[in-house]
Amino acid sequence: MTDTETSPAANCVEKLKTYIRTRKGTILAVETVLSFIMLFCYAASYYGGYSAVPICGMIFAIIFFVIFMMELDKQLLFVNWLWTDFSRAAIGGLLYIITSLFCVAGGSGDGARIAGGVFGLIAGLLFAYDAYLIFMDIKNTRGRSAASTDDRV
Repeated sequence: MTDTETSPAANCVEKLKTYIRTRKGTILAVETVLSFIMLFCYAASYYGGYSAVPICGMIFAIIFFVIFMMELDKQLLFVNWLWTDFSRAAIGGLLYIITSLFCVAGGSGDGARIAGGVFGLIAGLLFAYDAYLIFMDIKNTRGRSAASTDDRV
């Protein structure tokens, strides 16, 4: 291997470092970390049934992180990635807020459940903020259309 060639792993690490510094990369990374923390809190509580929401939220955040980091959204054009990501963020935010309110309100005597609920409220707000930013991107790109090439006016 010559000095000018880089291994695929080094290229992936560089893409990771570059993408995590972007606003979207940071949001997706924080969503993943908050979901992971919530998963442990709910797993340690007496009622572990609430852990389905953070598991799904974490898996979808990781999937979208990898898709956007590797720029697969520019190669797989049969999926509208803005609307798909908006749906993920909006539904995730709604589910996190609803589940967390139930956990905080009914978690008396169960500190892990209350802690998971508090982290869930923070995650729900972050998911809602992500949905808002994506909606603004959709709104800004909707008005732009390709220039007309028709010679007749």
